[in-house]
Amino acid sequence: MASTMPAKVRLFVSRSAMDNSNADRHPFAQLDPSFILDAIESAGYQTDGRVTALNSYENRVYQIGIEDSAPLIAKFYRPQRWSDLQIMEEHQFTQQLSEAELPVIPALNNHQHDSLIHYKDFRFSVYIRKGGRAPELDNLDNLLILGRFMGRMHSVGRSHSFTHRPTIDSQTFGHDSVSFILENFMPRDLRTAYETLSHDLLSTIDQQLKAYGQLSMIRVHGDCHIGNILWRDDIPNFIDFDDSRMAPAVQDIWMLLSGAKHEQQQQLIEILEGYNEFADFDVDELQLIEILRTLRMLYFSAWLARRWDDPAFPMGFPWFSRCGLRIGLGSRRTHRILPILRIVLYVLRRVSQRSYQVRHRHLLKHRSS
Repeated sequence: MASTMPAKVRLFVSRSAMDNSNADRHPFAQLDPSFILDAIESAGYQTDGRVTALNSYENRVYQIGIEDSAPLIAKFYRPQRWSDLQIMEEHQFTQQLSEAELPVIPALNNHQHDSLIHYKDFRFSVYIRKGGRAPELDNLDNLLILGRFMGRMHSVGRSHSFTHRPTIDSQTFGHDSVSFILENFMPRDLRTAYETLSHDLLSTIDQQLKAYGQLSMIRVHGDCHIGNILWRDDIPNFIDFDDSRMAPAVQDIWMLLSGAKHEQQQQLIEILEGYNEFADFDVDELQLIEILRTLRMLYFSAWLARRWDDPAFPMGFPWFSRCGLRIGLGSRRTHRILPILRIVLYVLRRVSQRSYQVRHRHLLKHRSS
């Protein structure tokens, strides 16, 4: 490889998944060091030949060395996932957040004032590099700070709606995901069990959503787990809005909760205390937490299945081919996925209006004290 690599390329940390024998058949296989650097320089940047692959599955993200300047981050979008209009809505949202002095990292404009850049068959965007660490969510002060910034972010999110980006709902995250698994990846001996169980899950979700009534949809981060928050100097820097959609505000909150029930309630109190300093949170949305959690589990399984032709996924998620979804990788598997879904269905059915009314009273009492 060294004999054919251009002289300007001095360092490249490759993605181990790309060693897979099927890698050359995937579009991302075109992203060799020369291609990446040529793409970045087409946007008006003078690179110094350094390219370092960063952790990302849905897209490909690299740190790029820049002559006489700090490195930049380049994100190459997965082909055929989002339209240009959908990506631009994401960029416009993060730019609005940045202009509101929120700690997000918007895409940079090139010399033609474009934040979404086309190069051959790919689209990419460029960002400043921002360091940080994962937030310590067992620190209640950190949760209070997170809640404040979340409230500010959602205030901006409520000011406009996405026109082109999709919504988190039971159809796209639930029914479509189950249909894809059944039609493409479910082993025959597990098909009936999975189909009936997922049907019960989605029926319960649809009934609860109908009983809930009209959802208040706003622009949200959409994938707000600790891996997408860089904590630095007591400030949470929110990154990677690639999954930003229209959804209830609670979508960005429930993913920050962990631990036992009493621990999650305490975490929620701290987050909402900070949140309500800048925006009013509708506590009725707490009824949606288990629904959104279940839809994410179904969507995540289908996401892995849809991406299985990308060599990074078998390398990064080897357990997926052995947890009841065979994915054409041989007969070795277990039935672990079905007990998990049964537990989810049990929990979902136990979520009653009364249990949330109790939690509402507790939260409201805390807020008024």
